[in-house]
Amino acid sequence: MGAFAFCVMWVCLWGTASANERPNFVFILTDDQSYGMMGCDGNEQTHTPNIDQLARDGVFFDRAYITSAICTPSRISILLSQFERKHGVNFNSGTSVSPEAWTMSYPVVMRENGYYTGYVGKNHSPIGEGGYESGLMDRSFDYFYAGHGHIRFYPKELHEIFHAAKSDTQVEIVQEGVDDFLSNDHRLEGAIRFLDSRPDDKPFCLSICFNLPHDAGAGTMQSRESDDAIYKDLYRDIEIPLPANYIAKEDVKEPKLPPDVLRADERQTGYDYSDKPETARQRIIRRMQAMTGIDRMVGNVRQKLRNEGIDRNTIIIFTSDHGLFTGEQGLGGKALCYEQTTHVPFIVCNPMASEPARGRRCDEFVQSIDIAPMMLDYAGIDVPSAFQGKSIRSLVDGSSEPIHDAIFTENLWATHFGNPRIEAVQDKEWKYIRYYANDSFPSSAKIVTAKQLGIPVGKMLYAVADESIAVYRHYVESPLKGEEPIFEELYHIGEDPQELHNVIDEPQFQGQLERLRKVWKERLAYARGTDPPKVLRYTETSELERKLKECLSR
Repeated sequence: MGAFAFCVMWVCLWGTASANERPNFVFILTDDQSYGMMGCDGNEQTHTPNIDQLARDGVFFDRAYITSAICTPSRISILLSQFERKHGVNFNSGTSVSPEAWTMSYPVVMRENGYYTGYVGKNHSPIGEGGYESGLMDRSFDYFYAGHGHIRFYPKELHEIFHAAKSDTQVEIVQEGVDDFLSNDHRLEGAIRFLDSRPDDKPFCLSICFNLPHDAGAGTMQSRESDDAIYKDLYRDIEIPLPANYIAKEDVKEPKLPPDVLRADERQTGYDYSDKPETARQRIIRRMQAMTGIDRMVGNVRQKLRNEGIDRNTIIIFTSDHGLFTGEQGLGGKALCYEQTTHVPFIVCNPMASEPARGRRCDEFVQSIDIAPMMLDYAGIDVPSAFQGKSIRSLVDGSSEPIHDAIFTENLWATHFGNPRIEAVQDKEWKYIRYYANDSFPSSAKIVTAKQLGIPVGKMLYAVADESIAVYRHYVESPLKGEEPIFEELYHIGEDPQELHNVIDEPQFQGQLERLRKVWKERLAYARGTDPPKVLRYTETSELERKLKECLSR
C-alpha cells in the first residue's frame, strides 16, 4: 500500500471513530408488561429469543421498578427523571408538562448537546399548552413518527401520521419508523423530520415506545386476514395456564384489600376480562402474541444496526412503564403498588462494556428514573439538577456496589374508578404500603347521571375540570402534612414475593415496620422535592378557552 493511500485510510478511520466517540442509544419501552412475560425473566411458553439474547449480551436487572403504575405519570417520570409527586402530571391532575420543565427532559437535553433524536410509536405524555395538541413534543425531536394517546393494534385507523405506512399492525408500523430513522435516507411519508437524513457525524438517541401488550393494543387485535400469523394462530394450540394465585371474581371470598380501601366494583370495565378464566386466558394469549411480535422487532433492530455498521457503538435499553393484574389474588388492572404492577423487566446491553460485565444478572435495585441520568452519563452530558434518578452506569459496567438501598413507589390516580392513593417503600427483604381514603364520587353514579342528562359517558368519566387540580394537589401534599393512612400492609417479600401474607399486626415484626415508616417519610419528602411543579392547566375548561382564543385570532 502506498504512503498516500495509507494516510487516506488512516484519516478515514480516525474520522469514523471521532464521529462515533459518544455512544448511540436505542431505548425500547413496552406498555403494561409485568415481570415474567419473557423467557429471560422466567416465562417458558412465550417465545422471545431475540430479547433473551439481548439479555445474554448485556445486563438483566432482576430488581427493576417503576415510580407509578399508571401510563402517563410513569412515562413522564422516565422523560424527566422525576417522581410524579414532583412533576405533577397524571390523568386526574388537570395539567400538562410546561415548556420550562420540558427543557430538562432527556430528549431535549441530548438534542441540545449534539445528539440526533427520534421518537417512534406511542406518546402518552401531554407536553406544553394544550397537551397533545401543542405540537411541542413533535417538534422536540429531529425525527417524530408517533401517535398521541393510545395507538391501539391498528394505528392507521386512529392516527393520521401512520396513514401512509405499508403495514396495518402496530409493531410492524413501528418497525417501519425505526428502519426509516436508522437509514441515512428518510423516505417514510408522514414522519415529521427536520433533516433529510440522519447525519453520520452525530450520535443518535432513538426512543421506541409501544402501546403493547397494553389492553388498548392487545384488546383490539382482531385476527384479520392481513395480520401476520403470529397474531392469529400462535399459542392457540397449547394449554395456557392462568396466573399463579388467580381467583375468578365469583370465587373471591375475602378481597385482597378492604372494600373501603379499594372500591373494586368501580373498576374500569376494560379490565372485566380478568373476572373469568376463559376471558383472562384469551387476553393472556393476545399479550403473548404481542410480545413475540415485539421480540421479532428487537431482532430486526439489532440486525439493522449491524447492517448500518453501528451496532458496536449502540447501547440498547429495554423495559416497560409498569405491569398489570390479570386476576392474581382476584385483582384486575394497575395503579397499585404490588410487585405485579411495579416490578418490570429491565435490560441494558452495552457492547462496549468489558466482557466480564456482559451476560450478567444484577440483583441491585434500579428504577425507571435512573434511565435518563444513565444515558447522559454515557454521553458525557451534565445531568440536570432537576433529575431525581441516579446513573446506574457503574452497575452496567460490572460493579456490584448498590445505587439504591430502598425503592419508593406511589399512586396518585385516586379517582371515581375506585383506586386509593398509595405510597410504598421496600428493601430486598421487606415492603411497607400505605393507603389513603378515596373520596371521589363513584363512577357508577357518574354513569347514571351522564345517561340521565344526555352527556357522553366518556366525557363524564374522563374530562378533567379545573376544580380537579386542587383535589390532585391535595393528594400530593396531604401525606407530607400528616394525613394518616386508612390501611397499611407489611410484607416479608424475601420469603413472600407474591405478597400473600400481610404481617402488619404481628408483634415480632413491629421493629421492621417502624424502621420502614422512617424510610417512607424520608423517601416521600425526596419524591416531592422542594419546588412547585412546573405544569400548565390542561383541563376541559382550558381547552375551550384555548380554542376560543384561536377562533378570535383568525
